[in-house]
Amino acid sequence: MLRVHFTAEDLARVRVASGPDFLWEISNSVQTLQRRDGARVFGEWRRWARPRLSGSCRLLSPLLPPHGSSPDFLTPTSGGGETLRAAVDALVRTPPPRLRTDLTRVAASRRLPGWTESLAGGDGDALRQLGQALHTYHLEALAPFWQRIHAHIDADRISRLRSLLDGGTDGLLAGLGPQLRWCPPVLEVDYPVDHHLSLDGRGLTLQPSFFCWPTPITLADGELPPVLVYPIDHAMDWTRPAPIDRPADDTLGPLVGHTRAAVLKAVRTGSSTVELARLLAVTHPAISQHVKVLRAAGLVTTVRTAGRSLHVATAEGRALLRSCERDTAG
Repeated sequence: MLRVHFTAEDLARVRVASGPDFLWEISNSVQTLQRRDGARVFGEWRRWARPRLSGSCRLLSPLLPPHGSSPDFLTPTSGGGETLRAAVDALVRTPPPRLRTDLTRVAASRRLPGWTESLAGGDGDALRQLGQALHTYHLEALAPFWQRIHAHIDADRISRLRSLLDGGTDGLLAGLGPQLRWCPPVLEVDYPVDHHLSLDGRGLTLQPSFFCWPTPITLADGELPPVLVYPIDHAMDWTRPAPIDRPADDTLGPLVGHTRAAVLKAVRTGSSTVELARLLAVTHPAISQHVKVLRAAGLVTTVRTAGRSLHVATAEGRALLRSCERDTAG
């Protein structure tokens, strides 16, 4: 079990990350790809991804096994920026002492391939090769689904915001899911080993992750900026073909109508079916049908959280709303 120890100062410094973290999603997905459990959520993606991957995964998988520890430097906690390129650039600038410390720790529990000796020494070519493998893996395995990954994490953030509004920081921490239990001033987390993380006034970043599985993750080095990466809920059809792969009439034809536009506007900040029906004075079955059409068009995603379905506008849905608003203003 992981025990995260809070002070009063830490409770004021809890934040939820603003979106998916490229390197955490790469790291978690490489590990999840090698596992056999979680087939209901990831089985179809594994079958899709495995034959499409080049040598990038073979380079990354020894550092990111399905079980056991991984180097902290693969998920830098600062300087990553908001793009994959910026995140990889931060990684390849990792100081040699950090590289050696992390790889020595990992090598104590399992054998690493010989090329990691050059990596541990800060060899520029080894770091650039690792950076290229991260770019290639993301392009091959994650990029086709990145908008959906982002939409799911947006939905989770909205759920966390509701918990915060209803119950403050206590509500936020208590509502993170069955694998995390808030027993003030300690957050107990299901974890494969016993580990204590003392925040000591530094606060905590909660990082929702699409591919984190099956338990939350934190960094091995407690001196690094504290982060807790936790699994989110998934729509079961998240690997469905993108709307661009379907005939245009399939998705755009039924999209016209004031009620559907009102639904899309209402789910910009997330709404349940019950809330939408009450807000728009429409029956629950009608709302479900409108959401189904919007979801088929890639404008809305639906995830189950806290025992209910939460509908959230995707990036494309929000862009369509902004475009309509600009047209109306003009």
